[in-house]
Amino acid sequence: MSRGFDKGLTSYGDEGFSRYLRRAFLASAGFDSEDLDRPVIGIADTSSDYTTCHRQMPELVEAVKRGVLEAGGLPMVFGTMSLPEILLNPTSMLFRNLDAMVTEELLRAQPMDAAVLVGGCDKTVPAQVMAAVSAGVPAISLVAGPMLTSSFQGQRLGACTDCRSMWARHRAGDLDDAQIAQVGTALATTAGTCMVMGTASTMACVVEAMGLALPGSATAPAPTGDRLRAGVAAGRAAVDLAQRGPVMRDLVNPDSLHNALVVLSAIGGSTNAVVHLLAIARRAGVALTLDDFAAVSRQVPVIADLKPAGTGYLEDLHRAGGVPALLGVLAEFLRTDAPVVEGGTMADRLAAGATPVPGTSTIRPLDDPVKPAGGLAVVRGTLAPDGAVIKVAAASPDLLQHEAQVVVFESPQDVAERIEDENLPIDADTILLMRNAGPVAAGMPEAGSFPIPRRLAAAGVTDMVRISDARMSGTAYGTVVLHVSPEAAAGGPLALVADGDRVRLDVPAGRLDLLVDDGELDRRRAEWTPPQRPDLGWRRLHHDHVHQAHLGADLDLWEES
Repeated sequence: MSRGFDKGLTSYGDEGFSRYLRRAFLASAGFDSEDLDRPVIGIADTSSDYTTCHRQMPELVEAVKRGVLEAGGLPMVFGTMSLPEILLNPTSMLFRNLDAMVTEELLRAQPMDAAVLVGGCDKTVPAQVMAAVSAGVPAISLVAGPMLTSSFQGQRLGACTDCRSMWARHRAGDLDDAQIAQVGTALATTAGTCMVMGTASTMACVVEAMGLALPGSATAPAPTGDRLRAGVAAGRAAVDLAQRGPVMRDLVNPDSLHNALVVLSAIGGSTNAVVHLLAIARRAGVALTLDDFAAVSRQVPVIADLKPAGTGYLEDLHRAGGVPALLGVLAEFLRTDAPVVEGGTMADRLAAGATPVPGTSTIRPLDDPVKPAGGLAVVRGTLAPDGAVIKVAAASPDLLQHEAQVVVFESPQDVAERIEDENLPIDADTILLMRNAGPVAAGMPEAGSFPIPRRLAAAGVTDMVRISDARMSGTAYGTVVLHVSPEAAAGGPLALVADGDRVRLDVPAGRLDLLVDDGELDRRRAEWTPPQRPDLGWRRLHHDHVHQAHLGADLDLWEES
């Protein structure tokens, strides 16, 4: 079997000439025959000036290169798409599948014996894993790591749960313009991803739990030596992986995905991980469903005391022993036969005996959890036939069973334009419903935790039931029902709701129902027209081929015919 630079020869109709020409051009870059005999390790680099969270990634990539060289490999860095969460319009989720396509084709088309996938921001890591599962290349995931916290007037701050709570205080009049501007300089003061248990941190932890990243690599803060050492270790491991395999698809199986769900529940992780793990599982041919998430969540309590479900930050989890210590506490829930990227199984990782560091309280014992089991729930009913999700751990208990009239918003833009309209019949009990923000309509932006009207916030209202086919940031909180499937743009019942209809949410019963008779819904359905199809390019391709949220919102291009 071809290895190194003899893999995937450029097609000139003459393989000998292809090898000769390839070496001639590699020589122009200073490579000699000794270099070319080494295992080639591709390093996917998602650095970008637009992705501020990755601003120290060049330093991390250098650490990976050092590890590759120390282990006898030849590092080859290549750039891929970078998905800045804050600086993309309309949402980075619209481009997750495109990033996965680009990364997959580069992994497949460029000669390499293994790859280190260096990512971090919310959609980058799932895109890279999806790509590697499909590409059939041995690969290891390495994240950029979280930021370090800062403070404002003696209060510890971190992006981005505190971004939202401070902005809510500003909207309510508790912080003036000068104060909120000062907060803005203290929320994100270092390189790294959001340091609460948002989507970036969630994906880092679940990818480690799946065995796709090295033990302890999920939580080391970006600016630290621990993060650089994780990079060196990943480089060394990639050379070993190149010589023995397996490919990433071999590591993604029912057991490893079960372990990911256990950790997702235990950390009170982002609801976005539901969509990403469903997509990864489908790429690997594993039949993962929303019911699997709900079943595991009912068994596993939230034991990581981290915002938004708790009080701490990722640096606290790292000091407490990181994911290895967390897995040690969760051992009874884990499937220990799951394979891991460094070789062996989850049983071998557990045998290392990691436990929470004495004197820390970020990882709680199972009998003294932060929140009871059931931190993530799935609801179905006449409003969500294929399901919707709610992060119970970040919701208001008194709103988990709630029936009221709805006020309907047609899009995130409609919310922005009308949420402060004092003529809208909105009070604290009203259910706010937004549609046309799902995968087909809008690429599924993080618009689901839309704001409470300012007049209610000023009166002390801190939460309301909000329902949509959108996502929300993993750093957000509130009684927010998300990923309603089918979405409105696909003709789901969400498209038929009218102002004044009554909706019943019953999370303990797993129900979300539109209380309108079938005859009226049939009349409305006959009058409904789908939204306009995008004209050209990626957005048309995405619109025409994206799956619904309960299937992972991947493209159907990866479905076998």
